[in-house]
Amino acid sequence: MIKIPRVKSKDLLSVTDFSKEEIISIFELSKKLKDELKQGKINSYLKGKTLGMIFEKTSTRTRVSFEVAMFQLGGYALFLSRDDIQLGRGETVADTAKVLSRYLDGIMIRCYAHETAIELAQNSTIPVINGLTDMFHPCQALADFFTIYESNRNFKNVKLAFVGDGNNVAQSLMLTAAMLGVDFALACPKGYYPKKEVVEQAFSIASKSGSVITLTSDIALAIESATHLYTDVWVSMGQEKEASRRKKDFAKYKITKKILDKCSSDCKVMHCLPAHRGEEITDDVIDSPQSIVLDQAENRMHVQKAILCTLMK
Repeated sequence: MIKIPRVKSKDLLSVTDFSKEEIISIFELSKKLKDELKQGKINSYLKGKTLGMIFEKTSTRTRVSFEVAMFQLGGYALFLSRDDIQLGRGETVADTAKVLSRYLDGIMIRCYAHETAIELAQNSTIPVINGLTDMFHPCQALADFFTIYESNRNFKNVKLAFVGDGNNVAQSLMLTAAMLGVDFALACPKGYYPKKEVVEQAFSIASKSGSVITLTSDIALAIESATHLYTDVWVSMGQEKEASRRKKDFAKYKITKKILDKCSSDCKVMHCLPAHRGEEITDDVIDSPQSIVLDQAENRMHVQKAILCTLMK
């Protein structure tokens, strides 16, 4: 039986809810749970536990990975779409939180406004996990850094370069890098930088961890000596009306083989998926031997299993 670590926070709304030491302990647990699964071992760490999964946005990886994770842990996952419950419509978020706390052992929410997740957590007596909001995507960032950790067993000499929109994924990656002492560079057009308060938080953390954070519109500067090259879609859900402008503004920020070749010789390619092939990344890059995109996708489930165990056990 694997020993489950303890964390101080009831919830995971941002990676900063965990300490560096707690993140590493979750990575170690993720590896053990992954190894158990590969060895065919069946465990029931969350037997009898139920996770409510609230979705305001559609999902492939988040829904499937959480649902399968709960099944493999001996628990049950309940899918709740925005059409299934009264969240924020006929009922307040606070009332929904209080009622669900009487039924469930944990909540995962994927919503638009980060404030919704905060209010849900503040009024819940059970753990709330952020499955994605307009501000952060902590589960994705933790899975991404676990993917790096799994290969390296540490974060020495790692530089993660993100090319694209300074969105929720970029913000979570930047904060995680700062916490773990990893160098992070973001290249994006002016006007698309991460939110000021998140940048200030990241720089404050980095000043103590030794992480070097670079924000620039110069791709060449950002990718110099990068060991990991990351990108994401230019148009996220809810931004469809901005699609034409965004595609024009980001046209020079496409990850091509030419861009990849300017990074370190063994640079790994990362993408949180879904990918808009031919827009932010070309086929010959995302399908190249240097791509670890599918490892990231798989590790969403293993890391989320560790998070679920840690918060719900």
